[in-house]
Amino acid sequence: MQTQTGDALVARILARPDDETRGQVANDLLDELFGGYPVENLRTLLHSGDDDAVQNGAWLLSELGEGAAPLLDEVPGLLAHPRLQVRFFAVEFVLLATDERHGDVIAQVLTLTRDADTAIRWQVLHFLAMASTEQLMAGLSRLIDPEVGRLTAWLVASDTEDPDPGEVVAGMDGDDPVARLFAAAIATRMAEDDAALLRHATRARDEEISSFAQWQLGRFEG
Repeated sequence: MQTQTGDALVARILARPDDETRGQVANDLLDELFGGYPVENLRTLLHSGDDDAVQNGAWLLSELGEGAAPLLDEVPGLLAHPRLQVRFFAVEFVLLATDERHGDVIAQVLTLTRDADTAIRWQVLHFLAMASTEQLMAGLSRLIDPEVGRLTAWLVASDTEDPDPGEVVAGMDGDDPVARLFAAAIATRMAEDDAALLRHATRARDEEISSFAQWQLGRFEG
């Protein structure tokens, strides 16, 4: 019965309902997935060719996190999807579901620091700030972009060595938009011990950095 219910919900999403109905159906499908409906059946949405259905599928992966790990092979395509919401949810899925075995997809997320969309850069900053050292090292080992590699190595080093605050400020205030993201991530990772750099990030020129820093600062000072 559970499989039949889940299959019916997938079919309803593919029937292209209105946005409000689609959201409710997706929530109902999430309940079924938590209840044991096979996550592999989400491939039907991800390969449907319908951007709305793919977006629903990517959202479900981000909500399931590690529970949807069998679908990590879908991530490269989702991270390269033209719809920003799909890329956004895929980044969250990578954060929640990967470990040191998944360097390729982590490296793909790291290169999205160059994405043209502010929302994606915000989400990638969230990844940089929250990913484990092991995840970052795995991605670093598979990067082919030398500049992103240098910045990722800087981020990894900040977990084991005290970074120079002046260097972090210079990174946040500099002309390189990718370096600004990595510097803001370091500021966030340091904030539990000293929130001064994170407070500086709230005044950043990049909206994605300033808004993210304000959100994170609330966690430490709220």
